[in-house]
Amino acid sequence: MTTETWTTIDDAAALTELLGEPHQLAVTKGRPALIDIDRDWLAATPFCVMATADADGSCDASPKGDPAGQLVHVIDDRTIALAERPGNRRADGYKNILSNPHVGLNFFIPGRGDTLRINGRARLVSDAPFFDEMVVKGHRPLLAVVVEIDDVFFHCSKAFLRSGLWKPETWNPETHVPRRAVIAQKVERKEMSLEELDAYYDPDNYSQHLY
Repeated sequence: MTTETWTTIDDAAALTELLGEPHQLAVTKGRPALIDIDRDWLAATPFCVMATADADGSCDASPKGDPAGQLVHVIDDRTIALAERPGNRRADGYKNILSNPHVGLNFFIPGRGDTLRINGRARLVSDAPFFDEMVVKGHRPLLAVVVEIDDVFFHCSKAFLRSGLWKPETWNPETHVPRRAVIAQKVERKEMSLEELDAYYDPDNYSQHLY
């Protein structure tokens, strides 16, 4: 790949000259603490993405999901917590937090184009009294990410409108890429047969190991 003909942007002034100045409403929309509508959104969301980076700047963006009303525990107007649920134990984002506490969170409600974003500083907590309020299906979390909020604001729906993400008529999940079992056999579990992998990833089976 050759890059000699690329025109790059290397400083903030050049970026502003290209994109233009942001509207004042965009500049000032952030808040340092939750208000009632933010709490309502967090109570309704079943899914978010948590972005982290380590001390060297290596990044991770991890999806987090729980039933609506149980994804986010609001400790107070400046503090929220997300429970760790069983996964592959790579813990990339958690390791990043140990060396760099800054996190970015984007909270989604299915069918909604707007999202709620929170930026803040995180720490890992292995036990606290509020863990009793984060039990799902009888399972108390082993770990929680506690985030002290620096900035919270709503993000507009343009990305969702462009992508058509919530339009069922655009949902053709296996049109261009193969099903999960085929992907797993190609890149992760080459020793297993497709029949074994289809059985493993069958939703009825896979959902037995969520908590």
